[in-house]
Amino acid sequence: MSDKPVALVTGSTSGIGAGIARRLALDGYRVVLHSRSSAEAGAALAHELGNALYVQADLAQDAERIKLVEMAVAAWGRLDLLVNNAGISRVIPHADLAAATPAIWHELHEMNVVAPFRLVALAENALRAAAQRGRPGCVVNISSHAGIRPKGASIPYAASKAALNHMTKLLALSLAPDIRVNAIAPGLVDTPLTAAWTDAQKLWRERAPMRRAAQPQDIAQAVAMIAASDYMTGEILLLDGGLNLT
Repeated sequence: MSDKPVALVTGSTSGIGAGIARRLALDGYRVVLHSRSSAEAGAALAHELGNALYVQADLAQDAERIKLVEMAVAAWGRLDLLVNNAGISRVIPHADLAAATPAIWHELHEMNVVAPFRLVALAENALRAAAQRGRPGCVVNISSHAGIRPKGASIPYAASKAALNHMTKLLALSLAPDIRVNAIAPGLVDTPLTAAWTDAQKLWRERAPMRRAAQPQDIAQAVAMIAASDYMTGEILLLDGGLNLT
C-alpha cells in the first residue's frame, strides 16, 4: 500500500480536470487520471506527473465504472479522494422545449448524476478505509452555478447539476463521519471548451466582481482546500468570481 494518499479524478486529461490533477500531484497525491477517449493525452499527463496512472473508461457504462474504481484502488492499494469532474453538456435554448428531447435528458442524467453516484458507491469501502488511517475519505463533485441559479447551457444540463448538488448533501449525511462529500459549483471557466463563448466571457469581465472567468487552477485550488479539511461536509461551494452577487 502507498504511503501517500491516492486521488481519482475523472475527466482529467484536459481543462478543469487536468488542473485538479496537477494540483493534487503537487500536494503529494498519487493520481489516477481518467477520460473516455483521449488516451494519448492521458498517458502523456501521467508521464508528466510521475506518480500517476491513466485509465480509459466510458462512464455512461456501469461495467466501465466498476473497472475504473477497481483499477484505481488496485494501483496503490488505497483511495483517499474521489473527484467527480467528468460530465457532459448540451447547448439548447431554454425556451426551445421541443429540442430538449427525452434522449438528451436521459444522456445528461446518466453522466452527470448516475455516474457520480455509482462511482461513490463503488469506492465507498476504499474511502471508508481512509478514515481508519486517521482522516476521513473525501468526495468532491464538480457541479455548476447552473445547478444553483436558473442559468446554464440547457435546462436538462442545469437540472442535472441541481440534482448533483442535492445528491451531494444526501451523501454527506449518509456517509459521515467516515467520508466527507462536498461540491464545487463553478461559473465560467477558461478552457478550450469555452474559448468561443464570447458573450459569457464579456459578462464575466464586465459584471463579475473579480472581472474575469475562472482558470482551471482556481477550481483546483478549491478542490485542494476541501481535500485538506477534515471537517467540511455537505457544502456546495459557488465559485463564480462573485457574479451571483450582481
